[in-house]
Amino acid sequence: MKPIAFYQNEFSQHLEEFNSFSEPKTLYQPISYILSLGGKRLRPVLTLMTTDIFGGNHKEALNAALCIEVFHNFSLIHDDIMDDAPLRRGQQTVHEKWNLNTGILSGDAMLILSYRLLESYKNEQFKSLMTLFSETALQVCEGQQYDVDFETRNDVTIDQYIRMIAYKTAVLVAAAMKMGAIVANASLSDQNSIYEFGKYLGIAFQLQDDYLDAFGDAETFGKQVGGDIIENKKTYLYLKASDLGNDNQKKILRELFNSDPNTSEEKINTVKEIFESSGAATQTKVAIEAYTNKAFSVLETLAISDEKKMGLKHFGEQLMQRKV
Repeated sequence: MKPIAFYQNEFSQHLEEFNSFSEPKTLYQPISYILSLGGKRLRPVLTLMTTDIFGGNHKEALNAALCIEVFHNFSLIHDDIMDDAPLRRGQQTVHEKWNLNTGILSGDAMLILSYRLLESYKNEQFKSLMTLFSETALQVCEGQQYDVDFETRNDVTIDQYIRMIAYKTAVLVAAAMKMGAIVANASLSDQNSIYEFGKYLGIAFQLQDDYLDAFGDAETFGKQVGGDIIENKKTYLYLKASDLGNDNQKKILRELFNSDPNTSEEKINTVKEIFESSGAATQTKVAIEAYTNKAFSVLETLAISDEKKMGLKHFGEQLMQRKV
């Protein structure tokens, strides 16, 4: 396995070639803007890395990796509109910098562009990639709808929440890795196993994101800290606090999360204190570790060298130690 920085550089060069659109500028400038904001590039790196792991040429996976990244950023534009979020990666969101209509239309164009990127693949490879991508894209939409529905429900269970984040976040990580395996012509068994690895790692990643949303540093996190609390999102932290907290803590949480969304520092601080004192913050860290270990257990089923398995494990460990 090559260093992560190598794949990031390879992908960035390919993105730069892609990210030069023509007219109308009012459609394409927001696309260039969101794609140039950077971010972790986790998903495309995983696609390129997985292709190499299974003996393929990562350069052949560049369009598949770009497909995943363009789709991911499309979903971020629309998510930010739905959440009325002011910041993305420390910068203005597209709908704030331009307007709602531009955000919607530019996002739509990105969805179409992501499909077009798969047209460079042929025959069975193209069919496999398209089938996987279409199923994944629909699951991401289902996950987003669950997320919206949960904001007004008081009966969300942990299992339902895990399903929601699996659809909204984890399946895209899983698909990114499986795409790499498809491009490398890996066996169906290995394709499915690396998908499971990516899914479990994606769930752990989202739980970590939930934790950082409440307890991360605004400067390094790149998003508004406490955003989930402001929007009354029933995250793993909230659900665990509702389960582990005393009667008074549960009452306070219900009242605060059934009120209109607001940016009150008092609300954010009160909720964070309950997350900590109830043990929910600690239990969220436990869950992050548990899903990370589930991902690692899948590695034993892959027909790759021990060195490559250790490389994947090291990547997962680095991911779970992140602060952004």
